Amino acid sequence: MPKILVVEDDPFIMMWVEDALHDAGFSVLTATNADRAITYLENDPEITLVFTDIDMPGSMDGLKLALAVRDRWPPVHIVIASGKHRPLASEMPEETVFIPKPYLPRDILGAVRGFH
Repeated sequence: MPKILVVEDDPFIMMWVEDALHDAGFSVLTATNADRAITYLENDPEITLVFTDIDMPGSMDGLKLALAVRDRWPPVHIVIASGKHRPLASEMPEETVFIPKPYLPRDILGAVRGFH
């Protein structure tokens, strides 16, 4: 079962995304900021995808997290989401998918299943 790390600071959205992914058969970890996400990635080699919001508290936002993931864990897939920003393709790492908020479960699953 693929393991997905959801990085979202809004607890309601985090639980909603986690439930949608669980219901689709994925194993899910959650983090409220990029620093915690990095710790998970350093300690769990089974993570195959990071689903991250852009706007988060902490040392880096979701775009910087995505760049760090691509640099340190190249095989890990990345999905970026935001309701406030629509990043240019040049701002995102290669092979990254962007989905705008508000999104539906089918949007999340479509982006994730594109990698699995």
